Amino acid sequence: MTTLPRPTAALSADEARRIALRAQGFLGAPDRRSGVRGVLRHLGAVQLDTISVLARSHELIPYARLGAVGRKTVDAAYWTDTHAFEYWSHAACILPVEEWPHFAFRRRAYRDRPHWGHELPEGAYDQVIKQLRTEGPLTATELGGAKKTSEWWDWSGTKVAVERALMYGEVVCVQRRGWKRVYDLAERAVPGTLLHDDMDDTECLRRLVRLAGQSLGVGTRADIADYHRLKGEQVDAVIADSGLVPVDVEGWSKPAWADPSALATPPRGRHRTTLLSPFDSLIWDRARTERIFGFTHRLEAYVPKPKRVYGYYAMPVLAGGRLVGRVDPARETGGVLVARQVTLDGPKALPAVAEALVEAASWVNCTTVRVERVDAPELREPLVREVTRALTAALR
Repeated sequence: MTTLPRPTAALSADEARRIALRAQGFLGAPDRRSGVRGVLRHLGAVQLDTISVLARSHELIPYARLGAVGRKTVDAAYWTDTHAFEYWSHAACILPVEEWPHFAFRRRAYRDRPHWGHELPEGAYDQVIKQLRTEGPLTATELGGAKKTSEWWDWSGTKVAVERALMYGEVVCVQRRGWKRVYDLAERAVPGTLLHDDMDDTECLRRLVRLAGQSLGVGTRADIADYHRLKGEQVDAVIADSGLVPVDVEGWSKPAWADPSALATPPRGRHRTTLLSPFDSLIWDRARTERIFGFTHRLEAYVPKPKRVYGYYAMPVLAGGRLVGRVDPARETGGVLVARQVTLDGPKALPAVAEALVEAASWVNCTTVRVERVDAPELREPLVREVTRALTAALR
């Protein structure tokens, strides 16, 4: 049995929550000078997802921290000047390009993987590499087609080959075009000083554990492992040498680790009020979200409609450092943001939810907000009044 080191500090639940908010960029003045690229570096990973309601998740994440940064600006910040690459981290994520060497452990694991869900046709891999070398960057369609049939899982040999090459690290996704991956050879897309697999697994894991701890501020072993989807034993092997320090957190049943710089300065500053993507790294770990915020959240996009409780794409509302409600949004022609279903943590949440709705509407070029359903029907009209007040103030 592993003996854990003695905690270096004891944190209240409130202190841990505030440390987590600051580490994720929601407490204190936003770093507008560093912009979207600064958000990416600060978080270490920005998750991608196919669903687009207000916007895609990788656009919502910098918006939630910086405010109404232009959506074209977001994509340009990620993909120009070989600033980032897409790879498997917490899920499919945009990652800072300087972290390329630290994912060598995962590329090696993919190369050694004995079984795959799709068979790789003979010659397809070499053909893809040859075509990218002479014609790239290209989408799977441009390489010869992504699917054999219309079924999403029925990949063509070309798609199997290029995705395998991406996992191996010979190919990189250099941007998304109409949500299709655009592939190029890593030797062209990754700066030469970073294009290597020289770091052994221990070095890679130590770096990713340290980065996860810094991005979380404070977390349990499971929290830290989940950030880049490491195994618990991988975290155990390196955490003592990661630079993180053990702490006790009030109400947490498991040992925790913290970024020492997060402990050095008390977290203070203005709290952000915003809608959150369900895939935001502040809340993507549901167990952690419940532990820190006392807030149970579930993405219901894949739940049959009659069984949904909060809506198709319910977005938590962050205000005052708390999660105070949920909004299931939609957009209609004519510049209308629709709050199809709103769940409130009582009347005190009304101004914050209205503020979050109006700012989000402005960001996606909507001029009107319509509230349809509120979980407490008696709060619908008060919310409509708050939204109208916020819209009027925004036009001044």
